[in-house]
Amino acid sequence: MLTAFASAFRTPDLRKKLLFTLAMVVLYRLGASVPTPNTNSAAIRDCISQAANGSSQTTYALINLFSGGALLKLSVFALGIMPYITASIIIQLLVVVIPRFETLKKEGQSGQNKLTQYSRYLTIGLAILQSAGFVALARNGQLFQGTTNCNPLYKNNDIFALAVMVITMTAGTAVVMWLGELVTDRGVGNGMSILMFTSIAARIPNEGNTILKNSGGFVFTLIILLGLAIIAAVVFVEQAQRRIPVQYTKRQIGRRMYGGTSTYLPLKVNMAGVIPVIFASSLLYIPQLLLQFNSNSTSGLALWVNNHLINQQDWVHISVYFLLIIFFTYFYVGITFNPEERADDMKKYGGFIPGIRPGRPTAEYLQYVLSRITLPGALYLGIVAVLPNFFFSMTGGNNQNFPFGGTAVLIMVGVGLDTVKQIESQLMQRNYEGFLR
Repeated sequence: MLTAFASAFRTPDLRKKLLFTLAMVVLYRLGASVPTPNTNSAAIRDCISQAANGSSQTTYALINLFSGGALLKLSVFALGIMPYITASIIIQLLVVVIPRFETLKKEGQSGQNKLTQYSRYLTIGLAILQSAGFVALARNGQLFQGTTNCNPLYKNNDIFALAVMVITMTAGTAVVMWLGELVTDRGVGNGMSILMFTSIAARIPNEGNTILKNSGGFVFTLIILLGLAIIAAVVFVEQAQRRIPVQYTKRQIGRRMYGGTSTYLPLKVNMAGVIPVIFASSLLYIPQLLLQFNSNSTSGLALWVNNHLINQQDWVHISVYFLLIIFFTYFYVGITFNPEERADDMKKYGGFIPGIRPGRPTAEYLQYVLSRITLPGALYLGIVAVLPNFFFSMTGGNNQNFPFGGTAVLIMVGVGLDTVKQIESQLMQRNYEGFLR
């Protein structure tokens, strides 16, 4: 692997792409450390320290994870790439609902560029709403739960100063989106995924240090071993796929013969990626958000929601989280993979599955295989996501700083594998030995 890295840096164009990617990552992390104007940095550091040392869970842990801790610092890149991720998911879902978007998707590159433009506009709109919401929550002292003496987080509370903060965070989101697209065009790998990987990886040393201080060396070593086992299992499942053989008939066009080849249609075990985990996590945050706006927080329903749905170590929370992930896995795979469309494409180009008639029988067979292979993928996502909750509920600990569970490890492993494969493919084109042997 080190030899492959050396070969990559000896190749001028590939070295340029790698260095450009590293430069964009450095700029991204620099922007995540620059405070937004009008913020009280000392008070914010004190609040973060209290939240890290206490047992409280922040409602915005998912967004804070994707921003690399920049959200709770109220930095320029406080929102990170979360608005862009949300906008992309919304556009993907609207493609199935709105015929105009479905037509654009079928138009090829020009239609995809139009959908990307819609995603950018929606990203800016979501960034304005989210930044205004977080500024208001920080002003009211609701950004940190279970902390005391955190106010004031702002130096000036007038409307002009708060508007400047909203504009700054929105501009920071636009810059993050621009950096991600630059990495995609001129760097290595998918730009947004690389920035997401950087944000999550930046939190691991601090979280590991917190676990070591609070729980001791034995628990720290146990968590490291558990994390390595989880990563190995995630790599194994992410690489797993069901290969459906496809045979193409020979066709004569003019004086040339085409087709007659054998290939396969790969169906990954985890076709949904990390999207179901994000959907389930976001849905479980809704009750806590509603409780913040409910004045009667001591009612029986509010206490039950606080003790069971919000408490991440409660069995009700773990069970609901697990079932939501399974549901959203089937839901997302169902809207992103269309067996009838794949069967029509195969029939159009003279392809067929041996033993299966083209057309509707092929679509039914693909749907049958897809439903069977999605079940282990959904169970895998659910187990990886709830494993930290289950582990710490059994040991009586706190999973707030567990760095190898759920969304984090799925994103890091997936992005790492994809980036290594892209670098390896470019090395193989130049007859260099790749990363995977």
